Amino acid sequence: MSNPSATTANPPLVKGMNRRSQILRLLMRYRHSGVFSGMNLEASGPHSDIPADGNPDQFVSDLEALGPTFVKLGQMLSTRPDMIPAEFATALERMQENVAPIPVERIHAVIEQELGAGVNKLFASFDPEPLGCASIAQVHRAVLHDGRLVAVKVQKPEVAAQLRSDLDALRSFALAADHLTQVGRRVRLRDWLNEFGKTLMQELDYRTEAENLARFGRHLSPFKRLWVPQPLWDYCGQRVLTMELVNGVRVDAIPAVRRTEQPMDPLAAALIRGYLDQIFVHGEIHADPHPGNLRVTPDGRLAIFDLGMVAHMPPRLRERMLKILFAAVDGRGEEVADDLISISTRLESFDEERYLRETGQLIARYAASSSFTEGKVVLDMVRIATACGLRTPPELSLLGKALLNLESVCLLLAPELDTRRIVERQLQHVMRARLKKSLSMPNLASEAMELQQLLRDGPRKLTDIMALLAENRLQMKVTGLEESRLMENLQKIANRVAAGIISAALIMAASLMMKLETGWHVFGYPAIALFLMLIGVVLGLGIVTSALLFDRRARAREERGHR
Repeated sequence: MSNPSATTANPPLVKGMNRRSQILRLLMRYRHSGVFSGMNLEASGPHSDIPADGNPDQFVSDLEALGPTFVKLGQMLSTRPDMIPAEFATALERMQENVAPIPVERIHAVIEQELGAGVNKLFASFDPEPLGCASIAQVHRAVLHDGRLVAVKVQKPEVAAQLRSDLDALRSFALAADHLTQVGRRVRLRDWLNEFGKTLMQELDYRTEAENLARFGRHLSPFKRLWVPQPLWDYCGQRVLTMELVNGVRVDAIPAVRRTEQPMDPLAAALIRGYLDQIFVHGEIHADPHPGNLRVTPDGRLAIFDLGMVAHMPPRLRERMLKILFAAVDGRGEEVADDLISISTRLESFDEERYLRETGQLIARYAASSSFTEGKVVLDMVRIATACGLRTPPELSLLGKALLNLESVCLLLAPELDTRRIVERQLQHVMRARLKKSLSMPNLASEAMELQQLLRDGPRKLTDIMALLAENRLQMKVTGLEESRLMENLQKIANRVAAGIISAALIMAASLMMKLETGWHVFGYPAIALFLMLIGVVLGLGIVTSALLFDRRARAREERGHR
């Protein structure tokens, strides 16, 4: 979504410049908006005269004008409340791509290259007018020779090369930001951008999206009111995805007459239950279930498609996040804060006292207010953690975004539905399912085998430990010290001691050499002795300066920790 007036006042950033200049102009325009907080761009060269007057709608317009890479970047940024202000995240959620379609002949060429046959041989008919058009792909209606209606999603030519080029340019800016800015050190933009690049490259392979459709279809099959159109594998390739055609109305365009004929509450409830199962049972997050990806079909089902962006959660993280959400629903703020710390990374500036206080207050407000939704509380937890110096796992932001999108869809389908009650009941169902799975025969057999192994090997290992202890040969190895702050501080101390010894040795050597007669003199002193004295003094002053600065910073951090 763009703001016409804003676009007129601030024209797009793409004309007459190379790609790096376009990106730099984007950074400059929003340097005071909070989007790139902490970046010192005031003296960045020829673009420093660009007014910093960008607003959220203009930001969306500028990203859309920069092409597919930045549209996808905007979609990912909308899931990161720890990186951008709330008003910009809200504007990015409304991002739409108004892209003119490319000639159908170029679409035919891509299909023929991918599937190895002409369009006329593959399809009985192929509609030249696209059903939808975006910057990366466009979708056409087609009919197979057996009469089945299908939707054919075709990737536009040269898109992959453009995305790779843009990612290379963005990585150079992210690397500089990680070293020079506070937001870079806190978020690690380079690592985040690498993950974004991997996700984007996977999204360009439509065979992955076809697998997502098939897998989601199997997982959601118990929910009869939900339908995932299935791919037709013989008509799919890396740049072509053919799936069953979805006929239906968008959830944000359901006419009032349809609502009187068919209640929408069962569809909304099934959507919540199905997605919570998909997240916490199967470990997959589709963070983008927005109204454009959902249709109410003529037979009364809710169709779900466009599954290119799916994140996977490992089992242990899944269990921790489920526990956090359960504790939040029960209003246990301290437990939420402790569990979130256990799955996050403490930064050097982590203010634990403030974090515990603000998280407890957030959960208390959520428990007391019926209008406080689960998606909002998860995203607010991420914001508080980031503000206090705690780096949360990106899956938590994706979970919050997915829940927020589900809640917005349910509000469109059934405004009177009590979504919190459905979420609580489904979480209890997920916990029972996980408990039942842990008591299954294969799992019990695995646990019994581990217990048998412990009983068999335990006495022997205990005997070995006692023997080593008796012979004073017991050794313990602690891994990870080479990456810890302890080793870093010990290295600094060793360097300072070594530099101090060298400095003292140079000064003593220079003093002794003052009595020697050499051919070169400066101000009446031997030149070599004076040179060594100068090096020793400079080195000593450097040690003193470093010690004073280091001690002052350490004291400041300690005072912040006690506040």
